[in-house]
Amino acid sequence: MKLPKLPLLLKIAIAIALGLALGYVFPEWLSRIFVTFNSIFSAFLGFCIPLIILGLVAPGIADLGKNAGKLLLITVVIAYGSTLFSGFMTYFSSTAVFPLMDIGVGGKDVINPEQGMLAPYFTIGIPPLFDVMTALVLAFMLGLGVSAIKSGGATMKSFLGDLKGVVELTIGKVIIPLLPLHIFGIFLNMSTSGTAFSIIATFGKVICVIFALHILLLLIQYFTAGAIVKRNPFKLLGTMLPAYATALGTSSSAATIPVTLKQVIKNGVDEDIADFCIPLCATIHLAGSTLKITAMALAVCFINGYQHDILTFAGFVLMLGVVMVAAPGVPGGAIMAAVAPLQSLLGFGEADIALMITVYVAIDSFGTACNVTGDGAIALVVNRIYKKPKTKEVIS
Repeated sequence: MKLPKLPLLLKIAIAIALGLALGYVFPEWLSRIFVTFNSIFSAFLGFCIPLIILGLVAPGIADLGKNAGKLLLITVVIAYGSTLFSGFMTYFSSTAVFPLMDIGVGGKDVINPEQGMLAPYFTIGIPPLFDVMTALVLAFMLGLGVSAIKSGGATMKSFLGDLKGVVELTIGKVIIPLLPLHIFGIFLNMSTSGTAFSIIATFGKVICVIFALHILLLLIQYFTAGAIVKRNPFKLLGTMLPAYATALGTSSSAATIPVTLKQVIKNGVDEDIADFCIPLCATIHLAGSTLKITAMALAVCFINGYQHDILTFAGFVLMLGVVMVAAPGVPGGAIMAAVAPLQSLLGFGEADIALMITVYVAIDSFGTACNVTGDGAIALVVNRIYKKPKTKEVIS
């Protein structure tokens, strides 16, 4: 008798629970085996991510034909607007709440998040063929070019279709099956070292505010999307939970693309729109990361007495929405992309940047999960704008 397959969400939940529990009982040599697997799998993911973006975005744009340019503009405007809303909502909420809280003057003493983490037995370097931004620009150029040329770009379109097939096969047969094991290894290492929990305890109250705001942001996004597509927002949000859980484990929007795509299509988004919108939003829509960075930057300003007026932070949020696109789609990428505006616009020094990176890395997964889940709301809106309304609600 063939046993039923476990849902991905359940597999991920089991992986997280086992990782947190077994980190306290596994001997170091055994834990390092899983850490070594994670190192190799992470390198493979880093290699695949630009190819996933190219292999899904370029054919998606090409298949949309002459309307591709318009759809691209619509998606970018909505994604940037969502990111700005997140930043300003966080600023006004945090400036109202932080003065009432003791956010921890000892924040500068937070330990390095890498301290105590187990090292792999060996590493294998698998450098990507090109970075994420190159993949994104190349996808735009090829997709828009194929959709615009008079001959229809039959040869190139066939190539892009085959590339999409290879990418989808890699996702379905390699990445998705190994994701729970990868997530298990991440949480196993965290529980073994205990560093993430000590960091979270230091900035606990700020993290509670961040978590509450990211739930509020998701509710606003899905109530807005639900009103536009005339669907139940709670049902739409519930369908995205596997993507949320996957991002919570991987801390990478790009690595979660396969799961996000699957759940967005379950929510009734046409496959061609999903193939275009989700990989694109994984790169340009980082509302959750912007929320987290804005709140943490404000906390550092309150701790050190730095200037944090609306004019200063308005420029910071506007710039943050742009530099987030440079985030490489891997864990911790957003905070590294934000270092320049933190230094130039807020005047943060090396110690302040170190504190930001420390706390960000410890709670990276929550911002990523918010990013990914918000991508589903954007896809619903873009699908509604581009496609005619469906005659009946899709049942997922």
